[in-house]
Amino acid sequence: MSDLVLYNNNLPASFLGTGWSFPPRFDKDQGTVSLVSDEDSILDCLKAILYTRLNERPARLDFGCNLRPFLFQELDYSLVNQIRNTVSSALAEYEPRIIVEEVLIDSDDAEEGKLLITIYYKVRVTNNSFNFVYPFYLNEGSIANL
Repeated sequence: MSDLVLYNNNLPASFLGTGWSFPPRFDKDQGTVSLVSDEDSILDCLKAILYTRLNERPARLDFGCNLRPFLFQELDYSLVNQIRNTVSSALAEYEPRIIVEEVLIDSDDAEEGKLLITIYYKVRVTNNSFNFVYPFYLNEGSIANL
């Protein structure tokens, strides 16, 4: 008998967690929701935290990152520090599986209304380091060129 822990449909359980993908994706052929595990689960949680506005989720009004007040603000060192502190605090509050090592704000594209927020983090249980770049649009109507 194996010591492997199993969950739904006899798939191995992840020690870093398994949850819905973000944004949610569904497989209509199998009638299931797409799941992510391990570091992918953490990355999707980071996205969910940063993309969710406070008071957006009825069951968790306090969940998310309060970046909305920074829209349309004049970019200066104070604003950059406020954004950095807001992101760091939200991640510390809602993603306990990581240690945020650094949050950098790249304002090279600020004239186009875009800041790049780079989050350097370490997964606590594996000690693996990662980064995630979140594009923040200072002008809510900005369009991303993908």
